[in-house]
Amino acid sequence: MWTSAVAFAIALGFSGAAMAQTPACEPDKLAEKYPGLVGKTVKFGADPQTPPYTMRDGTDFDKVIGADTDLARAVFECHGIPYEIFLGGWSGLLPATISGQIDVFWNNLYYTAERAKQVDYVLYMQAGTGALTQAGNPKSIDDITAMCGATAAAGLGTVEEAALKDQDGKCTADGKPGVTVMSYPDLAAGIRLVQTGRADILMSDLALVQSLAIENPETYAVAFKILTGFTIGAGVKNGNDELLQAIYDGLVAVQAAGKQVEIFETYKIDPDLIVAAEVRKD
Repeated sequence: MWTSAVAFAIALGFSGAAMAQTPACEPDKLAEKYPGLVGKTVKFGADPQTPPYTMRDGTDFDKVIGADTDLARAVFECHGIPYEIFLGGWSGLLPATISGQIDVFWNNLYYTAERAKQVDYVLYMQAGTGALTQAGNPKSIDDITAMCGATAAAGLGTVEEAALKDQDGKCTADGKPGVTVMSYPDLAAGIRLVQTGRADILMSDLALVQSLAIENPETYAVAFKILTGFTIGAGVKNGNDELLQAIYDGLVAVQAAGKQVEIFETYKIDPDLIVAAEVRKD
């Protein structure tokens, strides 16, 4: 179910006056707006090997930057909520959120109905899928339907992994060689598969793939892209409604101020991919 701001506020017991107000950045009113977050340091999880969403600064290894990381900072600072970043492999961040090890999974997290059984989302952008290959596209793969007989890499448990397995079935049903799918636990491992030629294609988020190809034109290229209609959001464990509300309100305020556009342009992500902040609870 898509949840409107008004319905969500009612569910949390917010007053009519509060609902009538557009969310704003008021860091001095944390105790008034979100009393349950007072004295708490929110821990959000991210994988530092997922450019342009989260990565280490090239001039300072200890500094973590990226579109998602900067957006999360802007949202928490909007409310005066203390935060810290928990760095880990991407495939381990959802289990960490569900178990309570971290409070928010904020790193290129696609919405799926299966994931929504355990985490609630605040959506803020749409996504596409990109296919990373070696420079020059040596096997001339220009579409997912042209991948019969190829070896492809995808993140463990991702929508790309599911799409490749579906394409494998289509290839074999047509009497063609199937797609060999290699699942990797983190992006760095997947990139190495393409770099060493063990995989012909790596399928992942479009902005991420384009970033890698732009930064390493002699090593990688974008073989093709798919506009999937998927959406991306920050995920919190089901039932953590006050934090979910704070993230939603912060995103509305940050978007209204043009900050998300500014962040996306900094990391060369098309601002047209931004969608109005929306809570999704199933």
